[in-house]
Amino acid sequence: MYEGLEAHLRRVITGDDKDGRSVVIIDGPPADHAITQGRGGLMEIWTDSLLSAIQPRETTDRGKGKVILSPPHQGVKIRWFVIEPLPADAPKELLDAAAKAAFASFGADHHMIDTSRHSAMHETHTLDVICLLKGEASLILEGTETRIKPGQVVIQRATNHAWVAHGGPALFLAVLIDRPMAV
Repeated sequence: MYEGLEAHLRRVITGDDKDGRSVVIIDGPPADHAITQGRGGLMEIWTDSLLSAIQPRETTDRGKGKVILSPPHQGVKIRWFVIEPLPADAPKELLDAAAKAAFASFGADHHMIDTSRHSAMHETHTLDVICLLKGEASLILEGTETRIKPGQVVIQRATNHAWVAHGGPALFLAVLIDRPMAV
């Protein structure tokens, strides 16, 4: 993945021991990951329900399991993700096929409703808090492109979008919150 990334990505998850005292229950790298293109991919931190009570004595690693794009119904998903710059000379048909295959690999190709502007355009019914940690990237929307730099945050509200990295890989932290769409 990202050059030297594994050494820097660390999850510290807290809980309670059998006596009810707060402790670290998980301290380590991402639970699971899915490579989507080149060195890019999704790296899971935590997935949970927003409706269930927090049970600090539970020690289940809620980052493990099959990597899928969206959080569970009425749930939240926290992950890192990395995108690579696209090859400048690749034909759009090849990029479209690669994006479709990558999204299918984590159960999300049905979220690709209009890829005419960018091969990885997708829409989910989530409220996403996306923070760029390293690199430079642009948020692609149907009518605009907005460049962001490390430390800047995007609140992505169930819109058709894609990400483009500039000059090298871009590392993000994402919190995805499932919420119903207004009709």
